[in-house]
Amino acid sequence: MTTYDDRPWLAHYDGRPAHQRVEYGTALDIFDAAVAGAPDGPAIHYFDATMTWAELDAASDALAALLAARGFRSGHRLALFVQNNPAFVIGLVAAWKCGGIATAITPMSKSDEFAYFLRRYRPTGLLALDDLYLEIARDVLSDTERDITVPIVVTVSALDGQSRDDPRIFDGVRRHRPADTIDLASLIADHPGGRPIRRPVGPGDVAVLLGTSGTTGFPKGAQISHANLTFNTQTYRDWTRLRAGEPILALAPVFHVTGLVGAVTLAMLMRSPLVLTHRIAPAVIADAIREWQPAFAVAAITAYLGLADESDITRDEMSSLRLRYSGGAPIDPVVEQRLEDALGGYVHNIYGQTETTSPSHIVPPELRAPVDKETGVLSVGIPVSDTVVRVVDDEGRDLPVGEIGELITTGPQVIPGYWEDPEATATALSGGELHTGDIGFMDDDGWFYVVDRSKDVINASGYKIWPHEVELVLGRHPDVEEVAVVGIPDDYRGESAKAFVVLRPGSLVSEADLVEYCRARMAAYKYPREVELVGALPRSATGKLLRRRLRDG
Repeated sequence: MTTYDDRPWLAHYDGRPAHQRVEYGTALDIFDAAVAGAPDGPAIHYFDATMTWAELDAASDALAALLAARGFRSGHRLALFVQNNPAFVIGLVAAWKCGGIATAITPMSKSDEFAYFLRRYRPTGLLALDDLYLEIARDVLSDTERDITVPIVVTVSALDGQSRDDPRIFDGVRRHRPADTIDLASLIADHPGGRPIRRPVGPGDVAVLLGTSGTTGFPKGAQISHANLTFNTQTYRDWTRLRAGEPILALAPVFHVTGLVGAVTLAMLMRSPLVLTHRIAPAVIADAIREWQPAFAVAAITAYLGLADESDITRDEMSSLRLRYSGGAPIDPVVEQRLEDALGGYVHNIYGQTETTSPSHIVPPELRAPVDKETGVLSVGIPVSDTVVRVVDDEGRDLPVGEIGELITTGPQVIPGYWEDPEATATALSGGELHTGDIGFMDDDGWFYVVDRSKDVINASGYKIWPHEVELVLGRHPDVEEVAVVGIPDDYRGESAKAFVVLRPGSLVSEADLVEYCRARMAAYKYPREVELVGALPRSATGKLLRRRLRDG
């Protein structure tokens, strides 16, 4: 027995159970209960429009009926290529009703990234925003050299489901009805009613595939099971003590694990309206808070910084948002205090990974996270119910309290594996334990702190960037001889990517040219904000690239 087995964090539970009794078998059961219990209650607020639970049920029935009629079966994947729109929730539920898997693809993907996800997941259906279909998806699907086929393609406009057409979000946006796709709004309007034949799903079935990053730098598909979702959705409820029916603000992208669990499925469990705004624009978010009075939100700290710095919302207007959580990127104690001064209220830490279906640790709302005196690091919280976290050395041996090592997580929220990737599963999830790759320690009272990462991942506003991804793109530039990418401090994003580039002899390309080259080929959060031209990259005697020397200057 070690200190971690003794679970000293239980002293902070304040009546919360050490063992959580999960109330629902699947995420679809949670949704069905919301429809049965509050059919006429608000399910989604989207600008000036509200969709009830019954209307959301009918809309997902319409899509599920189409999918089933076109051959979608149990275990098939429905790719969702949308923003924070009602269509995401409709597609999510429709896939489950067919016994299938929802596959979230970040709408920031460029063509090569989108094509990679399609090859990886081989979806039977695609639900995409019409502009993303025209800009990205159609060319990928029509490219004979790529040889990628998706039998069912449904498109939706970001303008659908509302009539405000807020120019701060929708300036220049027009509805498109691509002739080679099925229009979701028309499909829903024309649905005759009735239930599609449901195919059964169980707790162990995969509910969602979410892209994450692996040591090779290529995205892996985290298999989030229904059991993972039901456990951690309930964890959010029980640990924040959110009250039934209180509105929930989607302040994080719903195609990210934080927004999926801490907004979408949590709203289902609480029978609460989910507030969606298509994009996370501070001034628009501020208006949504004023209009819909949400009680809960979880997001990267940059979302709160945006509200403080780029909107005119007041402390009084923020008061409805009594439960404010930040996940994805560490909070600097100085930033925490600045936000409290500007917005009122305390932003609590929450910590986890895609592989832990969002939270493994949380700061209970009645407490404030301690700051470690030696490192100055703010605690990420205490492990939640049924969760054991250990700190281990390089040999996997438990370290004493206060000593720094890798965090290893075990609990019902840990995913069973990666999609069709047994090697990565065996490496990261050996014995059902998640090797997080995060470096930290536990104090005497059971609070955990993350001080560094064992890998070279760059964390920009909660999004993870692997240097290898950026290096592959820059390495394809005809003037680039060698490249190395590291993370650098960024006051707004926490971190951003910087590339050190060795040019081929005689090349005249500029640093700005290389930044623009990446910007055109990578998701917005990934491309390097800085490029520095160097004569050579630092390497060890064995030829190993010394990234730390680049980071340290």
